Amino acid sequence: MTIQNARITGPVHYQAQDGRSLDIPLGPCLVEQLDDRLIDIIWGANGQRSAALPVEEVASARDQGHLVLLD
Repeated sequence: MTIQNARITGPVHYQAQDGRSLDIPLGPCLVEQLDDRLIDIIWGANGQRSAALPVEEVASARDQGHLVLLD
């Protein structure tokens, strides 16, 4: 799988384990396509947080300028 550097520049939501909807923090992240349906967004100083999002949600965030792929 390919991992890309990216930056969160606006609201990108994910569902926490307890069911709450949270925003991925603004700033640098990594993006990895897990399969044809899910993309993992990884963030935190040591990559300690992540959320698997549907491809359509990631594409929407990218199209709105809230997720910028850097490479």
